[in-house]
Amino acid sequence: MSTEISPIFETDFIKEMVRQMRAVDTYGICNGWSPEKILDPFVLTKEKKAEIPLVGDPDEETISRVKCLYNAISVLIEKECKLMAVPLVHLTHEGFGRALITVGKLVVADKTLRDVHRFGFTSLSKMKDEADKLLSVALERIGNYPEAAGL
Repeated sequence: MSTEISPIFETDFIKEMVRQMRAVDTYGICNGWSPEKILDPFVLTKEKKAEIPLVGDPDEETISRVKCLYNAISVLIEKECKLMAVPLVHLTHEGFGRALITVGKLVVADKTLRDVHRFGFTSLSKMKDEADKLLSVALERIGNYPEAAGL
């Protein structure tokens, strides 16, 4: 059994995701858990996804994971541009809604959310790729509209 840790766990995004997940763990259930175990609920293989019904309402843990993702992206935006990034996740009880991240008066990220009860990624690498895309777009928008962002 290899004890070698994947390089993805050394990235700022994954470290921030672990921090965000620990922050919502108000009862300390995750104390002592490895980053792999903490982030495991974000990985939804095809087999796991097939077990989840097509129609359903998201539970509080799933909604919390969605919020952690956008909180982590917001923190990375703040680190890059030194301006406060504010995430807003609005969902109906059926799991449809929107995630926004604003910097100043500027909406830097806007993502439509559907079927949140089936929220997850095929791998942590895919999750990081999605976050990197959102981060890149957000930073580009801040660069294009510095007055609205408050620079």
